[in-house]
Amino acid sequence: MRQSPGRTAIALTIAGSDSSGGAGIQADLKTFTALGVYGASVITALTAQNTRGVEGVEAVRPEFVLAQLQAVLSDLDVGAVKTGMLANGAIVATVARGLRDVAGAGRPLPLIIDPVMVAT
Repeated sequence: MRQSPGRTAIALTIAGSDSSGGAGIQADLKTFTALGVYGASVITALTAQNTRGVEGVEAVRPEFVLAQLQAVLSDLDVGAVKTGMLANGAIVATVARGLRDVAGAGRPLPLIIDPVMVAT
């Protein structure tokens, strides 16, 4: 992960939000913190879930996913990206396009792909 001397490493998670806190954005941010990494996030879906199951899922509009991604990457010196639940094909394509644009601008980022399509 790219990091300047004396600066905290920054990782970006692009995933769904787990309202019970055990997976998704919440779990990724906890892991980043435990490893001493500053965590930023792009939320792709909201879930209503608990330890017994998923009650509902609301995908975020792809245009808003892209807006979140562009906002974070235009301001923070992100050193790595992790994806989780991308919810649907339109969001997958949007995230791929957004990350490809960043790489095409001469800023390739290490990418960890956790191929989650739906919450279970």
